[in-house]
Formats: sequence, structure tokens, C-alpha cells
Amino acid sequence: ALFAGLCFFLVLFTIPETYAPVIHSKKAARRRQETGDQAYFSELEAQDLHWKQRMENVLGRPFKVLFREPMLIALTLYMSFVYGCVYLLFEAYPIVFTLGHHLNAGESGLMFIPLFSGGVLGVIIYLIYFNPLYEAQIAKYAPRMVPPEQRLLPAFYGGPLLMISFLWFGWTSYPSIPLWAPLMSGLPMGLSVVFIFLALFNYIIDAYLMVAASALASSTVVRSAFGAGFPLFSTQMYEKLNPRWASTLLAGLALLLLPIPFILYRYGAHIRRTSKYAPTFD
Repeated sequence: ALFAGLCFFLVLFTIPETYAPVIHSKKAARRRQETGDQAYFSELEAQDLHWKQRMENVLGRPFKVLFREPMLIALTLYMSFVYGCVYLLFEAYPIVFTLGHHLNAGESGLMFIPLFSGGVLGVIIYLIYFNPLYEAQIAKYAPRMVPPEQRLLPAFYGGPLLMISFLWFGWTSYPSIPLWAPLMSGLPMGLSVVFIFLALFNYIIDAYLMVAASALASSTVVRSAFGAGFPLFSTQMYEKLNPRWASTLLAGLALLLLPIPFILYRYGAHIRRTSKYAPTFD
């Protein structure tokens, strides 16, 4: 909660408004105040929506967009699975490190440090490698917009890393193997989570533009449901199947979802041409 609060204030005071209709509304309000002329107003202010329409836009449109967009369903499923796996680890780690290696609760909690470190490393790599690549694409395509598919490159690495990480974690979870082996699987796992999330988040925003908020909202609801649901069965799964086969099952599911970014990179432009909500960039 403290970290979330810190992030909130950092965003509130350091990130500028970028939504054009809101910027125009602020400019219109400033002109009205400076000139006293009430004729200045923005397109957003001119809209006189009934409260039912506003409620439909806020609550209904996100799911309308989701259920009408196979591309968004696939992306949401992938992100939700990854998100659920992160929360699943809060149940799986104690089984491996507390029961298997006889660590106490405090020591077991420290086992998440490589996972966190991998996430931090993923952000750094994104900023110093993938972001400059995308900026080069902006220069290449200017004045046109860069195709959203260029956002998917980090997921090409994140997908295989996620699968490998679960196999690594599971098959080094024997109590006879030093705990450093399963512990360090958290590093590529954290890296993979960041790569997948940044790639797919940015793809959704670029692909859906004017309805990106609705697309992200519905995706967030489903993702949160996965995050809440996975811990409910993870303990039973890891106890019944044992950590080796439970992790192998998760690696298999990660393998099934792995092709999604590659398919969208190859066929995303064609899929967007058939979409009601995603614009084309031809």
C-alpha cells in the first residue's frame, strides 16, 4: 500500500496530461477565464450525454470491446495467466522453501528477492534496449504511426523465459538440491513477466487507441480475477502433483500461450482490418 501510494503521487505530480480532448478542455476553460467569452469550449465539453449513456460507456463498453475482439481476448488470456502465476508463487514458494528446505517464514519471504530483481532488471533492459529500438521505428515510419506489432518484441523473449523458469523452478525443487537452484529461477521469471506485460500492455494501447482505456479496463478485471483465483488452488496443486509436475503443468500452459505474440506480429495488421475498434495504419 505504501509503494502504491508513492507511485500514485509520483504519477500525479510528474506525468503530464496527454489525452487530447482533456487538454483541449483545459485550454478552452483558460480562454474563457482570460477573455470572459463563453463561446470557447471543446468538443468534449459540447457532448451532453445522458447519465445512462455515461454509465454504459464506463461499465458496459469495456466488456463489449473485449467480447467482440478475439485479438483482445487472446492478449487478456495471456496476461491473466502470467498475472495468476505471479500470485501462485506466494503459495508455491513456501511449499518448496519452507517445507522442503525448512526455512522459517521470514527466510522464505526473502526467496522473492530474485523475482523482484528480475523485474527491475527487465525494466532496465527495456529502457536501454527495447525503447531505443522503438524510437528508431518512430523515425522510420514518421509521419505515420508505428504499427502496433512493433511493440511485441519483448514478448518474444519473455514467453520462452517464462516457460523455462517454471521448468527450472520445478525440477530443482528437490530438498536434496541446494536452495540456490530454485531460488535463482526467480530472476528470469521476473524478467519474463516484465517483458510480457510491457509488450502486451503497449500493444493494446497502440492497437485500440481511442478505446484503449476500455480495452485495458476489461483486461484488468479478468487479470485480477486470475490473480485472485490462482492462489485458491495452487497449494492443492503443488501438494497433489508435487512441485516438479505442478511447475511442468504451468510451463506447458505457458508453451501453449507462447505463440500469441508471434501470431499477432505476423497477422496483427490483417486482424485489425476486420476489427470494429482497432484502426489500421496503412
